[in-house]
Amino acid sequence: MSTMHAIRVHTYGDVDQLQLEQIPQPEPQEGEVLVRVHAAGVNPLDWKIRSGWMKSIMPVAFPYVPGNEFAGVVERVGPNVSTLRPGQAVFGQSPGGTYAEYCTAPVRTLAPKPTALSFDEAATVPIGATTAWQGLFVAGELQAGQRVLILGASGGVGTFAVQFAHSKGAYVIATTSARNVAFVRSLGADTLIDYIQTRIEDEVHDVDLVFDAVGGEASTCAFSTLKRGGKLITIAGQPDEAQAQARSVSASFFAGHPSADLLGTFACLIDAGQLRTSIAATFPLSEAHKAHELSQSGHGRGRIILRVTEHQDK
Repeated sequence: MSTMHAIRVHTYGDVDQLQLEQIPQPEPQEGEVLVRVHAAGVNPLDWKIRSGWMKSIMPVAFPYVPGNEFAGVVERVGPNVSTLRPGQAVFGQSPGGTYAEYCTAPVRTLAPKPTALSFDEAATVPIGATTAWQGLFVAGELQAGQRVLILGASGGVGTFAVQFAHSKGAYVIATTSARNVAFVRSLGADTLIDYIQTRIEDEVHDVDLVFDAVGGEASTCAFSTLKRGGKLITIAGQPDEAQAQARSVSASFFAGHPSADLLGTFACLIDAGQLRTSIAATFPLSEAHKAHELSQSGHGRGRIILRVTEHQDK
């Protein structure tokens, strides 16, 4: 049986639970491919699951391999797969864990990698772009001319949300730290709020949609920025339903759903120079604990990446 190096978690806990181990390679089933992972994205959800924060709504079976988004090269295909071929560079999502040298993934969650991006860069896209697009336009029903407040605009989801909302013709108000103001403005934000120096509820009013990638106190304060009948869509925890009702607005938690068609759309936008990506930091697979520590700090611009192999050709 072929083996591979992978990060596994055997019980809920801190970053010490991220163990580099040698385990069997997975086998692609019907409708799946086996991919040699070149780079894996590190999401806040990864450490929230590892720490046990999400066990009531997203329990896991131990041991498990963390991670969901990646970029790599198809190693071999499973039965009834005709849309992808061995040797093809792809990016997308895998339900079986991506902090590993190999992973399997359904073809419906993959697309050919954008030619303009390296594997590291491509691994920043699947979850962030999908969540931003679906959160804004499906759950949030954002329309041209509306006002949207994006909390956490410089993060792995927020950077895409700003670009998509701007391209739609919405007026974009974005929160970020002072050091990222110029960067977020370059993505298309119309008004920038330094969340460290300014209370958003004092400066922002009558928005149609709040897209929340931060959660906690920021999410609570954002309710007062909404106009009557507005929406708060959060990807960072359960919203306060009582406060939503009191203010005559709606509030809901949202998680993106993998889509090969959407990934193909993003690839076209990227290759046309109409969508940008950003890497906050890159770590080798053996330093997954450092990647989680950085993610837990809540600081950085763009997505944290685990480089699984040094082959980084476009």
